Amino acid sequence: MGAAQEQEQALRQLPGMSKTTRPRPLDDVRVIAVEQYGAGPFGSVHLAELGADVIKIEDVRSGGDVGRAVPPYQSGDDSLFFEAFNHDKRSVALDLANDAGRAVFHDLVRVSDAVYSNLRGDIPAKLGLTYADLAQVNRRIVCVSLSGFGMTGPRRAEPAYDYILQGLAGWQSLTGDPAGPPTKSGLSLVDYSGGLVAALALLAGVHAARRDGMGCDCDTSLFDTAMSMLTYVAAWTLADDGGYEPERLPFSAHPSIVPFQNFRTADGWIVVVCAKEKFWQRLVEALGIAAVRDDPRFAGFAARRANRELVASTLQEVLATRTTGDWIATLTAAGVPCGPINDVRAALADPQTAARALVAETEHPAFGRARWIASPVRVGQSVETHRRAPGLGEHTESVLRDVLGYDPAHVAELREGGAFGARDDRA
Repeated sequence: MGAAQEQEQALRQLPGMSKTTRPRPLDDVRVIAVEQYGAGPFGSVHLAELGADVIKIEDVRSGGDVGRAVPPYQSGDDSLFFEAFNHDKRSVALDLANDAGRAVFHDLVRVSDAVYSNLRGDIPAKLGLTYADLAQVNRRIVCVSLSGFGMTGPRRAEPAYDYILQGLAGWQSLTGDPAGPPTKSGLSLVDYSGGLVAALALLAGVHAARRDGMGCDCDTSLFDTAMSMLTYVAAWTLADDGGYEPERLPFSAHPSIVPFQNFRTADGWIVVVCAKEKFWQRLVEALGIAAVRDDPRFAGFAARRANRELVASTLQEVLATRTTGDWIATLTAAGVPCGPINDVRAALADPQTAARALVAETEHPAFGRARWIASPVRVGQSVETHRRAPGLGEHTESVLRDVLGYDPAHVAELREGGAFGARDDRA
């Protein structure tokens, strides 16, 4: 019996509970998201996939979330970029600078658990999105800010983007070939990691608010996130002797473990990892070079690190003689950790991707269907159905009616007062 079947069997033994009736983990959490583009939406979309009601506040005067206009695959007020970050959310058109719009926002705060934003560090206070601003509206509200540099410090008012942070936090100095320029990651990892940090802070804040009856501010930043991910490299650099200097190494090699890097094959690239001595012993046997075991330059982690170039060249000479597929089969059978260097299309086609149900999709009016990578955060049964990302202001009237209980006359009055901006015909 598989894990999914065991969970379903366990649920059947609980009165009135089954896979289809058990609420998702965050079904009782409502988040008001003043967010756009990548970092903030990436964090909140994981909350949405876990069942949270994420209500995205968008200013229609500016066209809403700037991600709606990102090419390629862009149509009208939507794009596949926007879909990837905003599926399973709702969109409400609201002008937070308008008194009537602000009143609606406060009504949403009253019935929500968190206000989540990714704005410049000085903006939440200016827009009234901090706990000091909203505690009188809802004492339990959790105010999460994901900014570039945080709400304090000399850079708090500076804009920040992933590329800038990868340079500022030292990441680019560690990435790429030693003979080449500093290089950023192929993905916006500071943005994405920052979004996950903000989502984690939100969950911790909501838990504490329900326990203590009092909300709080969660001041998270991309800079803090990027710096924290230096981990052991920072610890080594901060060592009292000051003797360690981080550097880029050829073929994306690990700074201390050898071999632990990319190698060329006859038709591509392979990653070989010998993080344990037993893997090294298996590797040399599988490559047919077991004789190097008698060479003291190859004996143990310290010796191999001291003779990094010799070790790498010795392995490279053999690995270049066969294809990636051949070596993957041989080394896997021998129990050596390894893997191919896939392009994105090959990664998406990997059998493990399908086995883990990582590609989700919905029907889409402009694109036929929209597909994206599902959240890796698995809690209980995985989500099997999704909603496409919302149109700009698509849920304004339904949220006002069903969440806040506004009648049509009050909605019309708010519209007349400019609460929803100049393009509220989309609501």
